[in-house]
Amino acid sequence: MKKLLTSLLLPIFLLSCATKESNKDSVSTKDVATPAVQADANTFTNPIYPNGADPWLEYFEGNYYLTTTTWTSQLVMRKSPTLAGLATATPIHIWSESELSRCCNFWAFEFHRLKTEKGYRWYVMYTSGIAENYDRQHLSIIESQGDDPLGPYTYKGSPMPDTWNIDGNYLEHNGQLYLLWSEWVKDEQSIFIAKMKNPWTITGDKVLISKPDYEWEKSGMKVNEGPEILKRNGRTFMIYSASFCNTPDYKLGLIELTGDPLKPESWKKSAAPVFSKANGVYGPGHNGFFKSPDGTEDWLIYHGNASEKEGCSSTRSLRAQKFTWNADDTPNFGEPVAAGKPVISPAGENGPLVTNVQGTQVQLVSKANHQCVAVDANGKIIPTDCNNESASNWVLDYTTNGNYRLVNKDGKFLGQGSEQCKTGNSNSLNIAPWHNQLCQQWQLVPHHQGWLSLVNAQTKQPIQFADCTEPAQVSKKKSVEDVPQFIEQKPACALWRIQPLQEVAITSVQSGKAISYAGATKTGANIEQDEWKNLASQRWVFVHTENGFYHIQSAANDKLCLGIAGKSIVPGANIELAACGDNHAQWQVDFLADGTVKLANRKSNLVIDLAHCGLANQTNFAQGQWLNSNCQRFQIKPVQ
Repeated sequence: MKKLLTSLLLPIFLLSCATKESNKDSVSTKDVATPAVQADANTFTNPIYPNGADPWLEYFEGNYYLTTTTWTSQLVMRKSPTLAGLATATPIHIWSESELSRCCNFWAFEFHRLKTEKGYRWYVMYTSGIAENYDRQHLSIIESQGDDPLGPYTYKGSPMPDTWNIDGNYLEHNGQLYLLWSEWVKDEQSIFIAKMKNPWTITGDKVLISKPDYEWEKSGMKVNEGPEILKRNGRTFMIYSASFCNTPDYKLGLIELTGDPLKPESWKKSAAPVFSKANGVYGPGHNGFFKSPDGTEDWLIYHGNASEKEGCSSTRSLRAQKFTWNADDTPNFGEPVAAGKPVISPAGENGPLVTNVQGTQVQLVSKANHQCVAVDANGKIIPTDCNNESASNWVLDYTTNGNYRLVNKDGKFLGQGSEQCKTGNSNSLNIAPWHNQLCQQWQLVPHHQGWLSLVNAQTKQPIQFADCTEPAQVSKKKSVEDVPQFIEQKPACALWRIQPLQEVAITSVQSGKAISYAGATKTGANIEQDEWKNLASQRWVFVHTENGFYHIQSAANDKLCLGIAGKSIVPGANIELAACGDNHAQWQVDFLADGTVKLANRKSNLVIDLAHCGLANQTNFAQGQWLNSNCQRFQIKPVQ
């Protein structure tokens, strides 16, 4: 859980950013991509970005997570430590479909964190139907493997696969879980509720609780949809969208729950809308709610249009604003904020923040002495043997501007001290609460043979251990790959490798599906993608070989790894399970500026490539030339 700290930042001097004065061989700034000048960290403007229909947002453990309608067969999620950063956050496909009964026309994704017997899990509820028309739109639900909103996810089922139903949402009330949704009754789109026996299965009768009654709910068509739950001081409200989304009069209404959720008379509808067009914003609706990072503010997220002529299309843009409460504990949403008007960012977004960020744990291993970066009991940053329990595990967290955060197990962030952060002229580093400053962010600059530099985003200088000594050169016969061509040599003290820990899933950014092997665990088993099923054939371990190279080892058999068929260096050669050891079964992991990774084969220098950018299960993987596409990008995700 996140919590705020107000303690002073503690300067640490045992790890430093090398400067040109102290190390003439330090990484040149010409090797570092210069980020855009940091915008005002205290404000943002609406719209946050275009084509942001039907938004759902949660702030969880240091990041905002956002989904919006895609109209495709892919569920997209964006992640950012700031609300404004969602504008440039990498769209990650966490799920995709090709089966007719479960695919197409994906709408209105919502994700909810529910407590289960296995612990907390995220449940993504989305609307989909056949590609040809919208007659088969219905809800489907997927479940996360662990507590990371980015998954991986497993398909659980559809509550009502044989009827038209959209805009699903959960209501937790008096220890019981309910499903809310919208469907047509004759010429009226209305809101229903049913009891659930688990997060993907309803039980008992469905009950109609709201239909279009007032004229302001009937513009264009008679519509009640998008039910969203809002609670305050023991009161429960349902905020819903009314009228046809293709009109400028799409808006929000309010209903209060006053008794048994399964009794229609328990739902008391307000006679007037609570959020409507104003200030050049048309059709504001299909909303969600979230708390500010410090938990003190309530925020509304919604989509709106910039013209009366725009409707239910990709013109709907993502917008957010704070709302307040009336004296009687009813919400006061005010009016939509005009486009381009500065809005103060949610409270606590710029820290101080201590939180456990979700992501794969890694170690930072020095090329010079093969030791790891650790934090001792006194909070000092020290080098230590990577096999010691004291070796720190870090989460490498993308920040949307080409930079990363390094977060330790105590939820603190690697950076410079507060005064040094302002001036940018000090070598000292520390771990401290997050303050949303460039000096707490790092660029990962790739080098030869899988090594990289960790370069401070503010000072442009690399991390290295204090008093680091370059290793003695050992005379040996060099292989072809040991001789860099056109590569500027860097001192070992400024070079690192990032060691992923624990068993992981490797999921495609294109499809959201996991790298898996088919059939028995044996040499030659084909490597393909499959939806996450928590199988041994989908679990991998990164085992260091030498330099910055790794075996991507099967969790089911430590003698078998990802490799290239026939040890080929030809593009298009198949990827399969191979005996670990040779260069064709070793990989370089490049952490890219968009928060994803590419996996390059040591022998061929070609990358893992998803055939035809396919979404279907069993789509094949082969090696190919780097084309900088989503079909060659992956995420490494921890699995329990």
